[in-house]
Amino acid sequence: MTLKLQPSRCLVFHGSELVAAPDSGDFLDGVQTDAVLEAFPPAEAEYFEVPLIDRSALVPCFYLKKKAVLPRFWRSVSARTLAANGTAGPDGYCGALPSVMAEVFRIFHIAQWLSESGFCGRCGERNTINTPSAERHCPACGRVEYPRVSPAVIVRVTNDDGRILLAHDSKFTENIYSLIAGFYEAGERLEDTVEREVFEEVGLKIKNIRYLASQSWPFPNSLMIGFAADCAGGEIRCDGVEIEDAQWFSRDSLPRLPGYGSIARFIIERWREGKD
Repeated sequence: MTLKLQPSRCLVFHGSELVAAPDSGDFLDGVQTDAVLEAFPPAEAEYFEVPLIDRSALVPCFYLKKKAVLPRFWRSVSARTLAANGTAGPDGYCGALPSVMAEVFRIFHIAQWLSESGFCGRCGERNTINTPSAERHCPACGRVEYPRVSPAVIVRVTNDDGRILLAHDSKFTENIYSLIAGFYEAGERLEDTVEREVFEEVGLKIKNIRYLASQSWPFPNSLMIGFAADCAGGEIRCDGVEIEDAQWFSRDSLPRLPGYGSIARFIIERWREGKD
C-alpha cells in the first residue's frame, strides 16, 4: 500500500500533526491545495514537493508555522497516533509501520527539514532546493545540505530468567514502559552506544549484542536502530533524570506499552511471541 493523493490535493503538516479540512475523508486523503492557500497567508504555510524514496513521484505538501491557527472545522491528528495502527508482521510493512505511513513519515521528515534549512549554515545566503534529490544548495558558497538524520539505538535487554527490561522515561506523558534508547555519539560503534546507554540509564552491564531492526522516526529526525542484548550483571539503578523507573517483566505480566507503530512495540511483540 502506497500513498496516493488525488490531483490538486496535498498533505498538510502542523508541527508533527497531519491536518484535514472539512471536506477531507481520511487524514491520508490530503487537502485541496486551493483551500490551504485561502486559509493561510504565505508567511504561515510553506509549500514543498517531496520526492518518494524511489523518485517515482513528488508529493505536494504544506508545512505550517507554529503560529498558524486552523480554521473552524479543520482538524488534526498526531502522526504518531496514525502510526499506532501499525502491526507486527504482515508483508508490506516497514518495521512496525504500514508502508503508507513510512512514506508519510518520510514526507514529514523532509518537509520539516526544508522548513528549518532555508538559509545556508556557512554563509547565511538563502538556500535553493534540488527537488529530485531533496537537497539544499547554497548559490553563494556552494554548500550542499542533506536532510538531517540522527542515529539512535533502542535495545531489548533480557535476563537469565527470561524477563525483559522495560523502563518508564520522564518524558512519557502516561504510565508507559518501553525499551532503553539513546542517541549515538560521534566516534562510537553502535554496539558502544548500546552498552553506554544501558549502563548510564539503568546501571546494567550487557553482552551478546545483536541487531534486530530499524525504523525512521522523524520526531524530529531520528533513525531508530534496534538491538537485543543479554544482561551480564548488575542491579537496576535508574539515573533519575531520564529513567524514573525500570523493572524486569515476564511475558504474562507486561505493563502498558508503546503504540504498535513504534519499533519499540515491534521488538517487544517479537520477543513476546518468541520470534527473536
